[in-house]
Amino acid sequence: QVQLEESGGGLMQPGGSLRLKCVTSGSRHRFDTMGWYRQAPGKERELVAESKGASMANYADSVKGRFTVSRDNIRNTVYLQMDSLKPEDTAVYFCHAVLKIAGRTGDYWGQGIQVTVSS
Repeated sequence: QVQLEESGGGLMQPGGSLRLKCVTSGSRHRFDTMGWYRQAPGKERELVAESKGASMANYADSVKGRFTVSRDNIRNTVYLQMDSLKPEDTAVYFCHAVLKIAGRTGDYWGQGIQVTVSS
């Protein structure tokens, strides 16, 4: 069974940095897509950043130039480097991964980790 576990969240002052890490288990295959979503109180879950295939990355406009998604395909691990944090980045961040094997698509989520940006 595929599982995703996030770490690295917490409280940070505006302008600071945090690095989220998502470790996967339960699959010997490389994930097609790995990335991060977030959900702030009272808001819908939204895409933050994702990495597809060998080198394609997508970012929400609100984080472009500040956040960087990267992945270790050998370890099936994905990271989110968050710089120049703003209070509006406060949310629960969820790791997301898509696995495609033999025509079937599996969609997996972590349980989420809190990121709070406040002085």
